[in-house]
Amino acid sequence: MTREKKGTEVAEQPGKPVTVSINGKACRAEEGEILLAVAEREKIPIPHLCFEPSLDPYGACRLCMVGVVHHGKTSMDTACTLRAKDGLTILTDTPEIVKYRSVLFELYLAEAPKSAVVKEMAAQYSVTKTRFLKKIDTDDPLGGACILCGLCVRVCNELMGAGAINFINRGPYTLVNTPYTEPSRDCLGCGACAAICPTHAVRLEDRNGERVLHSWSKTKVPLSQCVSCGNYFAPAALEKSVLSRIEPPLRDDLEGLCPACRAKKLARNEILAATGGDISNA
Repeated sequence: MTREKKGTEVAEQPGKPVTVSINGKACRAEEGEILLAVAEREKIPIPHLCFEPSLDPYGACRLCMVGVVHHGKTSMDTACTLRAKDGLTILTDTPEIVKYRSVLFELYLAEAPKSAVVKEMAAQYSVTKTRFLKKIDTDDPLGGACILCGLCVRVCNELMGAGAINFINRGPYTLVNTPYTEPSRDCLGCGACAAICPTHAVRLEDRNGERVLHSWSKTKVPLSQCVSCGNYFAPAALEKSVLSRIEPPLRDDLEGLCPACRAKKLARNEILAATGGDISNA
């Protein structure tokens, strides 16, 4: 799959059909297609935590490591960064690969001892405990479930353009949070970080007209309140950001309405238009 620039947009162009071999199975793919996506489509399991189709793959978690056979020799590469090409031969479950993943799962159990997702995945490789020790922080705002994959940071920076969170500290003290671990003024409250987190470490809560990002130094973002029904429906900063970019602009009579009330108003207007202004004829 190739990318072709058109003005300011980048259009995905389908690659030519190729055949790749995964564990001896011939699989059809597009040239340049991500191998992990090919395996998922063919229902060939390859464990992974950091792959997200909306972001460019970067092989952070290393769990999707596979064997690549070339001229009779096998090397290792991450399936999320490997691109399909004709004649590519892949092995996903050799003894070496299984051993490599088992050690990784031990490391993740040490890094994120409270993650149910990591525990479940590790158990599939008969890994239930770890030889690696790390001091448990009882005040960890991510609840001991963060594996430092960076997906939350990337979605906040690359897709939402907010830059509210990032990696802070170094080495074994590295973690994800807001600058200086203070409530962020840049957070849109979109919740993309929570939605993309593979271990469900990010916690947020809507209460009393605010969205509270517990994981990010208890950052609080005001919610917009519908002028019709009175319900809170979206972070105000996010709504403002979205409305400033849509074309054509939102009609004045729809501003301040939640999606449900907007839909009701639009439906009523359609009915009025179809019945000559007499709602009783609908």
